[in-house]
Amino acid sequence: WQDVRELIDAGLDVWTTLNVQHLESLNDVVQRISGVRVRETVPDGALAGADLILVDLPPEELLKRLAEGKVYLAETADRARQNFFKPTNLTALRELALRAVTARVDSDLVEHMQGGAIEGPWAAGERLLVCVGPDAFSRQIVRHARRLADLTDAAWFAVTVERPGSDPAPEARRAAGDALRLAESLGAETRALVASDLAAEILRLARFENVTQIVIGRAHTSALKRLFRSSLADALIRQADGIAVHVVTLPAEETPHRGLAGLRRHLPAPGPMGDYLVAALGVAGAVLVGVGLTRLVALPNVSMLFLMAVLLPALRSGVGPAVFASALSFAAYNFFFIDPRYTFTIARPHELLALAIFLVIAVLISAIAGRARAQTEAAIRRVRAIRRLYEFTRKLSSVAGRDDVAEAAATEIHALTGRATVLLMAEGTDLAIISAWPPEDRLDTASLSAARWAFTRREPAGTGTATLPTVPWLFLPLVARETAIGVIGVEDAAESQPLDAERRGLVTSLTGQTAIALDRARLAVEIDAARAAAETERVRNILLASISHDFRTPLSAILGSATSLMSLGEKLAPAQRADLLAMIRDEAEHLDGMVRNLLAMTRLEAGALDIRMDWTDLSEILHRVVVLARRRGAPQSFSFAIPGDLPLVRADPALIEQAIGNLVGNAVHHAGAEAHVILAATVRDGQAVLCVTDDGPGVPADLLPHIFEKFVHAPRAGGDGGEGTGLGLAIARGIAEAHGGTLVAESPVGNGRGARFVFTLPMGERADGDGSGGR
Repeated sequence: WQDVRELIDAGLDVWTTLNVQHLESLNDVVQRISGVRVRETVPDGALAGADLILVDLPPEELLKRLAEGKVYLAETADRARQNFFKPTNLTALRELALRAVTARVDSDLVEHMQGGAIEGPWAAGERLLVCVGPDAFSRQIVRHARRLADLTDAAWFAVTVERPGSDPAPEARRAAGDALRLAESLGAETRALVASDLAAEILRLARFENVTQIVIGRAHTSALKRLFRSSLADALIRQADGIAVHVVTLPAEETPHRGLAGLRRHLPAPGPMGDYLVAALGVAGAVLVGVGLTRLVALPNVSMLFLMAVLLPALRSGVGPAVFASALSFAAYNFFFIDPRYTFTIARPHELLALAIFLVIAVLISAIAGRARAQTEAAIRRVRAIRRLYEFTRKLSSVAGRDDVAEAAATEIHALTGRATVLLMAEGTDLAIISAWPPEDRLDTASLSAARWAFTRREPAGTGTATLPTVPWLFLPLVARETAIGVIGVEDAAESQPLDAERRGLVTSLTGQTAIALDRARLAVEIDAARAAAETERVRNILLASISHDFRTPLSAILGSATSLMSLGEKLAPAQRADLLAMIRDEAEHLDGMVRNLLAMTRLEAGALDIRMDWTDLSEILHRVVVLARRRGAPQSFSFAIPGDLPLVRADPALIEQAIGNLVGNAVHHAGAEAHVILAATVRDGQAVLCVTDDGPGVPADLLPHIFEKFVHAPRAGGDGGEGTGLGLAIARGIAEAHGGTLVAESPVGNGRGARFVFTLPMGERADGDGSGGR
């Protein structure tokens, strides 16, 4: 049926046949009819959305076809006629098939009436609640509830209630868990509750969920037992007000836990032998203390000492050792303190009554104290589980990376279950293990197939499920926002007990938390990528706007000068032609400088700046930069502070000239026409220090920390010409750092005005003694 569903999801129509005995909800009915348990079943929900056609073949014709070998081979057909395909069985199965199709027709009719807005009367919707207990009978109750839900077209719930402090045997926990999983596979919503009053808790949930019918099972019991002990079904019938209660009885021959087996079920589980030895020592101590006190003081009754001997084992070890201490105290009190002493004979009748009352009180005290201890232990276990869930949630909230979340999840689930845990996520076209505890980097082929199925179908797979149950792993899908993002696998070792409903529910909760955390980590990565893309787009837009503006000015000048030369030609005076040609040259050089800055910035960001080291004369570079600035029309006055014995430095001359040119260009554009610019060079602490200082208005205080960032513009002292891409200072710092140096800005310099840019370079080692080294 799972293959059929996959074919339908792929857009293919499927024609198939299905015998009615294979429906899961009819499994118990078919067994009672035929005496044969059908093992291959299909959940009723698998037929949802299917177009049903009833093939109604009379039993006589079917038996004839069997005899003719048209259904099975001859040997198989004979065995089938003798065991299953009997006329009475076929008639009953035929009726079941008719009922199943009738229920579908009625459901289709109601759907048609609703879709066509045909008026009712409409009855209020039915809602069913089925009570699941820790025995195999619960699976039959669940199937009965499913059939009842189909007949009434009702939503339904399956609930199991456990008393606080109870510690069911592994078989009981497994039976309850199996029944809940069966109910879930049949379409029920499952709940696991804890309460002292089972009937009150079930009715509280029923009223909260607006349940109209309760389904509960009751095993066959004797009249005497029903007289002294009320069943849960009886309690629900007495207390249910306005809620119908369906009691499904189990035949006497199928009643579980009969005779001694039932007695063993209700007796407390035996504890370690050491606890019973401690209980015996406590009673012995009570005897010694009682004997000593009666010799010193005439005490009328020492039974309180034995009650203490009963209470202490109950608080320490539980009900079993406490009941043992009660019986031992009864015998010891009779033997040592009731006349005639040192015999088990009782001389006076009222002492027999007192002894019997003492035994009853001792047993009650031991039971109450033992139950209180068990409840305390159960509460502690649940508090620990809640604390683990809280701490795990807090841990997930503090980690952001995918790998950190996966590692935390695998470690926590392993600590909770004591089993190997793996977490797989999609990488490429397949699943890959990204975290495991204990560390594991591979799964066998069958386990990996179950993991892929759980991921693809977003349903549990592996042990304890209907899909690949022989695989020794339970795989739970990690689903967030209706999208599968991975799978968590918990190993089911052969020597370990299956996960009970409580731990499985906790693992499911941890799986949900992990899915949310992994989805959050994925969203964080996507947000960072989107933010980076937005920032890249913003920078690109700024760059395009800046380039389009700053390139337009020199290009307009070049285009205008060239047009004038071409149109006027010889009509222009020689001096005018020379001015136009000089303007073309200057603007072309200006444009070339901006293009070089853009290329340099691109290389710096890509880490591909080509540095050609050579011995460089800084004094010559400073003078050449000033000459170029004056030729471009810089109105400022320039001066130099360069010692005559300034040594050569090892650097890339072209890049150093570009960086110093950007610093001087920055002063020309922002210091003002009346400013004075000083270019200084010196050697300090084994480094060459170049300073470009102006006495202009300086750099605004809020802009100074960002002055070397890309596309940062400061207010200009006048005009809008010159380089304006906002890359000059960023490129200058990049060139300095590429040489192993630094570039810093200071403002103001003096009297609240001015700006100074300090460019430092390592001197480098000389190749020879006269300073004329090569590369």
